[in-house]
Amino acid sequence: MAAQSKQVPVALLTHAAGPHLSAYLEALSQTAEANPITLCDASLESEAAAHKILGAKLTTVYRDPQQLFRKEKPVFALIPMEARLAPPVIAMALGAGAHVLAEKPAAVALRDFESLVDQAKRKNRQLLLALANRVDPVVMEARRIMKSGDIGRIYGMEIHIVADQTRLTKAPYHQSWTAKKDRAGGGHLIWLGIHWLDLVTYLTGLQVTQVTAFTNNAGNQPIDVEDSAALALRYDDGTLATMTSGYYLDKGYHSLIKIWGAGGWLELRKHGSAIPLEWYLNKTGAVGRYNGPSEPGGYTPFVQRVTRAFAGIESIPLTTEDGLRVLKTVFGAYRAAETKSIVTL
Repeated sequence: MAAQSKQVPVALLTHAAGPHLSAYLEALSQTAEANPITLCDASLESEAAAHKILGAKLTTVYRDPQQLFRKEKPVFALIPMEARLAPPVIAMALGAGAHVLAEKPAAVALRDFESLVDQAKRKNRQLLLALANRVDPVVMEARRIMKSGDIGRIYGMEIHIVADQTRLTKAPYHQSWTAKKDRAGGGHLIWLGIHWLDLVTYLTGLQVTQVTAFTNNAGNQPIDVEDSAALALRYDDGTLATMTSGYYLDKGYHSLIKIWGAGGWLELRKHGSAIPLEWYLNKTGAVGRYNGPSEPGGYTPFVQRVTRAFAGIESIPLTTEDGLRVLKTVFGAYRAAETKSIVTL
């Protein structure tokens, strides 16, 4: 009975080709506390996969989210949806009294997400973006080091997250919602760069106050979102940072967060390096190297942590305000690029 008391009902609301849907189904299947699960998909294209992966956990399937929320009382709603389609469904979930975990960016305009945040606050509910790298073991060790204070007052930072240009050359991508600004809100920066912007704040506790940026279609593909962005950032303590966010590779990822401080430096390289984390402390004159586990990573441990938080078992890995702040930075960067200006957030 004790184990059952920790289970929470979950609603999964998605659509045909919902972003990262297979990963979310797998995550829910491995999250003991997520039970029972209801599914809503107007196309029903995800129903067969959901039954196969979730098994007996999946109790009911709906086509209409309004019908789901009239009949079900989920503690939280997991919403992996196209950014343009997500806001009204998120609003319905919040209106029904559910917490929400939404695939980023969850809106194509900042004002739309701000409206949802206001609703979440009125309902005393959390609206979380799926910034899953926060629970990565290497990231958590980097955060421990930064919170120890050994790196000291931060002088400056360099950030990049680079993925493959190859995906942009394929016709199915050209037709996908992620390649269209009115459906996605933006390109690489809002889809992948957003993770690294969030991690810098997570590691340092600093908030972006000003941003300027350039965006480009470096690969000249038939898409109307950026595949390349370069940012300059000022944080609330005056720290400056630069960021590159782009699709440049033939395959895989390169990533970096480099932090220089008065007491040393830290370098997080989650992709493209045999040593994912190094740091140097002036007081010891020695370089430390992370040799711990790199797994579990991805969506499964993140969904597990969020579910357990809503079950009252663990602490929540991020808040509504965390998602709002990083979206303000992303949309601020787009506005800066369009207006050729410095945007104050």
